[in-house]
Amino acid sequence: MRFLCVAKSDEKTERGAPPSAEMIATMGAFVEEQMKEGVLLATEGLHPSSKGARVRYSHGKLIVTDGPFAETKEVLASYALIQVKSKEEAIERVARFLKLSGGEGEADIYQVYEPSDFGS
Repeated sequence: MRFLCVAKSDEKTERGAPPSAEMIATMGAFVEEQMKEGVLLATEGLHPSSKGARVRYSHGKLIVTDGPFAETKEVLASYALIQVKSKEEAIERVARFLKLSGGEGEADIYQVYEPSDFGS
């Protein structure tokens, strides 16, 4: 099972504050471990929403809104694509990530469709 895990932004990440050298080392070791285990397929941090845009198409009209976005809770700071045996395992791994990244934060987990979900 694959899951897309998205960590929510906060005031610090929205300011574009770089992580400390200690945090980079901690996360680097965590990422390396997860990759060696074959769990982590892809991961990246994201720039603050001030460098992004929201694109919407409604009633035949394209609407583009440049960042930053007001609701930090709805903005993403990073993502990871993982492959695990269950949703419970995905939750455990994301909880570990949140603990390592400062013990605060919020993330969403979405199961990715597989070809077998469509009878293939």
